[in-house]
Amino acid sequence: MFTERGLWNTFRTCGRDDQQGGIAGEYIAKHFKNSKIAVIHDKTPYGQGLADETRKMLEGKGIKTTLYEGVNVGDKDFSALISKAKQAGVSVLYWGGLHTEGGLIIRQLADQGLKVTFISGDGIANTELAAIAGDAVAGTLNTFGPDPRTNPANKKIVEKFRTSGFEPEAYTLYSYAAAQVLAAAATTAKSNDPEAVAKTLKTKGPFKSVLGEIAFDDKGDPKLPGYIMYEWKKNKDGAYTYVPQ
Repeated sequence: MFTERGLWNTFRTCGRDDQQGGIAGEYIAKHFKNSKIAVIHDKTPYGQGLADETRKMLEGKGIKTTLYEGVNVGDKDFSALISKAKQAGVSVLYWGGLHTEGGLIIRQLADQGLKVTFISGDGIANTELAAIAGDAVAGTLNTFGPDPRTNPANKKIVEKFRTSGFEPEAYTLYSYAAAQVLAAAATTAKSNDPEAVAKTLKTKGPFKSVLGEIAFDDKGDPKLPGYIMYEWKKNKDGAYTYVPQ
């Protein structure tokens, strides 16, 4: 984990893969204990790390995965993988990766007639997933932190983004919060010196932000609510998006 390196100037406003993978693993163990589960990842530090943490949680609960495979970023054809999953009788597929390959996998699963519950992490929390997967995205699950767009206190800033033609989905407001807490820490420290600001971030606070009040531990990880599960559904306007379960 990046923050385990103990760097003095490292902070984040999002959670960690071990937290997110743990939530996903617990969810799968609770709802799909007797299912045949595939864990697929994109071989990247993020994707494989997330997949491995999910698999680790499942194994800790006595659940063995039926299929564990890695694919390459940029791959377009997943027919061989899907055929293997079909032969193995897989009914739950956990994806460690981004929406680009994830959307193609979802669409090709549907095209090949393999009905699975597709579960992933925050890497697919992007409306482009639906553009790639089409109607097959319905019912897809993913973990993500509490969506700051739904906080009434953020109504004005969300409207400002939307008026400019940009939807502040996924980690947009998490990045906004990072800028907010940096500014607040500099004000509190009465200095723009990086070391002074970093020390203030770790020892002062919490700091107000669009995510709520944020404080950091010694590693630079945020003390925020954990991940929750979302499901992709169609909005009133006909577009698909992820909503809390």
